[in-house]
Amino acid sequence: QVQLVESGGGLVQAGGSLRLSCAASGRTFRTYAMGWFRQAPGKEREFVAATSRNSGSTNYADSVKGRFTISRDGAKNTAYLQMSSLKPEDTAVYSCAASTLPAAGWDAALYNYWGQGTQVTVSS
Repeated sequence: QVQLVESGGGLVQAGGSLRLSCAASGRTFRTYAMGWFRQAPGKEREFVAATSRNSGSTNYADSVKGRFTISRDGAKNTAYLQMSSLKPEDTAVYSCAASTLPAAGWDAALYNYWGQGTQVTVSS
């Protein structure tokens, strides 16, 4: 089992950047594929980005391609989401998730563990 704790959210102006972190407990972080999802008020949760267990493949939602980058650091048991050129429509609670599969991609149902989320607010 793994516990996930997100950090790095906050208030930023449009065009700005933020880096979200997802710290994972335990020594098996390298065995999990990781993903980021977000949920805006009144909307369903949506996929943002994912990376495979070995970082060999990454996936992004079309809405964030070219602006967001997912990465992971095995030595720190942490996954990251670097967000640039932020837009007001990026405002949401961002949650990281871990999957026991080698890669889980966009499908939230394939993720076994979830963090509590961190709020990102982008002002216009």
